[in-house]
Amino acid sequence: MAAGARDRDGTGRARNARPRDALGRPLPYGEPGEPRAPEGVVRTPAETLHEAQQLLDAGRPFHAHEVLEDAWKTGPDDERDLWRGLAQLAVGLTHAARGNTTGAATLLTRGARSLGTADAAAARHGIDGPGLVRWAARLGAAAAGGTPMDLTPPRLRR
Repeated sequence: MAAGARDRDGTGRARNARPRDALGRPLPYGEPGEPRAPEGVVRTPAETLHEAQQLLDAGRPFHAHEVLEDAWKTGPDDERDLWRGLAQLAVGLTHAARGNTTGAATLLTRGARSLGTADAAAARHGIDGPGLVRWAARLGAAAAGGTPMDLTPPRLRR
């Protein structure tokens, strides 16, 4: 791809087609990368949670974030904080795994704040909102304090 050129989809929207590693970092064009979740897929909440959990457990939090982001963008308005919060937690874990402690602490804090306002939506889908907020607080505090971080992914559902 020529310098300054942008990847575009069939409708002309900018899309980054560069391959990515397991943590979502762009690789050079032509390099083998991790399979990416297609964007804009409408899934049921159960499908979203199942797929995101599988990706988290496989050490692919960036890709889990993409799945959760689809739910955030396509879900009902009264669940936006829930899906945004979960997506932000996945990005926070991504930053932690990449060694970006500042980004990890920031996104984990934002995710926990969003989840803190989504108790009813979380309960509807069997999501352990309070447990995820505690997990984010622990990981965020470790990231902010420069102490070793436990990168074990959280359980999204009870």
